[in-house]
Amino acid sequence: MYAIIETGGKQYRISEGDVLQVEKLAAAEGETVEFDRVLALSKEDQLSVGKPCLENVKVKATVLRHGKGEKIIVFKYKPKKNYRRKRGHRQPFTEVKIEKIEF
Repeated sequence: MYAIIETGGKQYRISEGDVLQVEKLAAAEGETVEFDRVLALSKEDQLSVGKPCLENVKVKATVLRHGKGEKIIVFKYKPKKNYRRKRGHRQPFTEVKIEKIEF
Protein backbone atom coordinates (compact mmCIF):
# COMPACT_ATOMS: atom_id res chain seq x y z
CA MET A 1 0.00 0.00 0.00
CA TYR A 2 1.27 3.47 -0.86
CA ALA A 3 0.00 7.03 -0.98
CA ILE A 4 0.96 10.24 -2.74
CA ILE A 5 0.99 13.29 -0.49
CA GLU A 6 1.68 16.97 -1.05
CA THR A 7 3.65 19.10 1.38
CA GLY A 8 5.80 22.15 0.87
CA GLY A 9 4.73 22.47 -2.77
CA LYS A 10 6.14 19.04 -3.64
CA GLN A 11 4.62 15.60 -4.04
CA TYR A 12 5.99 12.41 -2.45
CA ARG A 13 5.17 8.71 -2.94
CA ILE A 14 5.22 7.13 0.52
CA SER A 15 4.51 3.84 2.29
CA GLU A 16 4.48 2.97 5.97
CA GLY A 17 7.95 2.93 7.49
CA ASP A 18 9.52 5.29 4.90
CA VAL A 19 11.93 8.02 6.02
CA LEU A 20 11.97 11.13 3.84
CA GLN A 21 13.13 14.73 3.86
CA VAL A 22 10.43 17.35 3.30
CA GLU A 23 10.48 21.14 3.37
CA LYS A 24 10.97 22.50 6.88
CA LEU A 25 7.95 22.00 9.16
CA ALA A 26 7.12 23.96 12.30
CA ALA A 27 7.24 20.94 14.63
CA ALA A 28 9.69 19.86 17.31
CA GLU A 29 11.75 16.67 17.10
CA GLY A 30 9.81 13.64 18.29
CA GLU A 31 6.47 15.33 17.64
CA THR A 32 3.76 13.73 15.49
CA VAL A 33 2.63 15.57 12.36
CA GLU A 34 -0.34 14.83 10.15
CA PHE A 35 -0.47 15.24 6.38
CA ASP A 36 -4.05 15.63 5.18
CA ARG A 37 -3.37 16.56 1.54
CA VAL A 38 -3.39 13.00 0.18
CA LEU A 39 -3.67 13.05 -3.61
CA ALA A 40 -3.86 9.30 -4.28
CA LEU A 41 -4.05 6.04 -2.35
CA SER A 42 -3.27 2.56 -3.64
CA LYS A 43 -4.22 -0.60 -1.74
CA GLU A 44 -4.52 -4.16 -3.05
CA ASP A 45 -4.30 -3.19 -6.75
CA GLN A 46 -6.99 -0.53 -6.26
CA LEU A 47 -6.11 3.11 -6.95
CA SER A 48 -8.17 5.98 -5.50
CA VAL A 49 -7.43 9.45 -6.89
CA GLY A 50 -8.77 12.64 -5.33
CA LYS A 51 -10.12 15.76 -6.99
CA PRO A 52 -7.69 17.26 -5.94
CA CYS A 53 -7.45 15.53 -2.51
CA LEU A 54 -8.98 12.47 -0.94
CA GLU A 55 -11.31 13.07 1.99
CA ASN A 56 -11.02 11.06 5.23
CA VAL A 57 -7.46 9.96 4.40
CA LYS A 58 -4.59 11.11 6.61
CA VAL A 59 -0.94 10.22 6.98
CA LYS A 60 0.70 10.32 10.41
CA ALA A 61 4.44 10.84 10.68
CA THR A 62 7.02 11.44 13.40
CA VAL A 63 9.64 14.18 13.13
CA LEU A 64 13.11 12.65 13.41
CA ARG A 65 15.32 15.72 12.95
CA HIS A 66 15.79 19.10 11.32
CA GLY A 67 18.78 20.00 9.20
CA LYS A 68 20.18 21.75 6.17
CA GLY A 69 20.76 20.22 2.75
CA GLU A 70 23.88 20.26 0.60
CA LYS A 71 25.27 23.66 -0.31
CA ILE A 72 24.59 24.87 -3.82
CA ILE A 73 26.50 27.73 -5.44
CA VAL A 74 24.54 30.53 -7.08
CA PHE A 75 26.86 32.40 -9.46
CA LYS A 76 25.69 35.35 -11.54
CA TYR A 77 27.79 37.26 -14.01
CA LYS A 78 27.52 39.52 -16.99
CA PRO A 79 30.18 39.09 -19.64
CA LYS A 80 32.48 42.03 -20.42
CA LYS A 81 30.99 44.14 -17.60
CA ASN A 82 33.08 42.90 -14.63
CA TYR A 83 29.89 41.93 -12.75
CA ARG A 84 30.22 38.76 -10.67
CA ARG A 85 28.28 37.60 -7.61
CA LYS A 86 28.95 34.29 -5.87
CA ARG A 87 26.58 33.09 -3.19
CA GLY A 88 25.90 29.79 -1.43
CA HIS A 89 22.57 28.39 -0.24
CA ARG A 90 21.58 25.49 2.04
CA GLN A 91 17.89 24.58 2.04
CA PRO A 92 16.46 23.68 5.48
CA PHE A 93 14.57 20.38 5.73
CA THR A 94 12.70 18.19 8.19
CA GLU A 95 13.25 14.44 8.21
CA VAL A 96 10.09 12.47 8.99
CA LYS A 97 9.24 8.78 9.38
CA ILE A 98 5.85 7.67 8.07
CA GLU A 99 4.04 5.79 10.83
CA LYS A 100 0.55 5.12 9.51
CA ILE A 101 -1.73 5.75 6.55
CA GLU A 102 -5.30 6.11 7.84
CA PHE A 103 -8.33 5.82 5.56
